[in-house]
Amino acid sequence: MAEPAPPVMSSQRPYLLRALYEWIADNGMTPHVLVDARMPGVRVPAHAVKDGRIVLNIAERAVAKLELGNDAIRFTARFAGVSQAVLVPLEAIIAVYARETGQGMAMPEEPRPTTPTQEDGVEVDETGEMPPGDEPETPDTPPEPPKRGGHLRIVK
Repeated sequence: MAEPAPPVMSSQRPYLLRALYEWIADNGMTPHVLVDARMPGVRVPAHAVKDGRIVLNIAERAVAKLELGNDAIRFTARFAGVSQAVLVPLEAIIAVYARETGQGMAMPEEPRPTTPTQEDGVEVDETGEMPPGDEPETPDTPPEPPKRGGHLRIVK
């Protein structure tokens, strides 16, 4: 007789994100997230993306209407003086850390189904900064993490 399959659990990412956010904020630090801006569904200002990644300050004082949901982070923030809506699916979050100390953690990889019709690329925001078809090309090698959060590194 075969053993029953273990129950499927929901993603641990939203719980880790909320716990780390609270821990960083409770210690008076500034929570930042490192995001893979090439992932499907990411809506960030294209001009702020460097090497396919973006670091977002998600401190209460830096954003409005912050929602740390089970599927995505949503908020409004100012970029170059212009208020913009931001949407980051949790799968696109690479790491959560405190700006001041670099303490935090890289988010664990989770298996996700792939669809052949999915395309990687930054979606245009409401200002239309990137016309369709002008998404940045995905390099063959992953880009280096930003120098600012030097205490974190991605280990595969």
